[in-house]
Amino acid sequence: MKKLAALLGLTSVLALSGAAQARELTLTSELKNYGGNEAYLAFYVTDANGQYQSTLWVAGKKAKYYKHLRDWARGSGLSPSEYDGISGASATSGRTLSVTVQVDDALLDAGYQIRVDSSVEDQRDNRADVTVPLTTAGAGQPVAGRGYIQSFTYDF
Repeated sequence: MKKLAALLGLTSVLALSGAAQARELTLTSELKNYGGNEAYLAFYVTDANGQYQSTLWVAGKKAKYYKHLRDWARGSGLSPSEYDGISGASATSGRTLSVTVQVDDALLDAGYQIRVDSSVEDQRDNRADVTVPLTTAGAGQPVAGRGYIQSFTYDF
């Protein structure tokens, strides 16, 4: 009986660890040449209906400006727990920003999207500057942005 209980316990642990597999995802954004300050960017995941699910990365250190990343701000509620530890320096005009994040395997090929909101001080805010399905086939495929982002790719 003890062996059966131990075997069932081990099977449960292995099943749970297999269910929460994650992989590294590198997000690369090449910014357009624009006049002005550095850009703030919010990278996040939405479901197929565009409903916020989770934050991947926020570029820009001053949280007081995060409200300009409107769709992400609304979805995340601007809760520090949504971006603590996953934020960094802003992005500069004409430069490329690459960050590596963890994404749950269950999100791949399941109807989820990566979205990027962008904003530059004293200039236009761009909701969903980039929207791209989170699929294995889409990895490495450049997507044009609608605002400050010239080109966006993600790779595993």
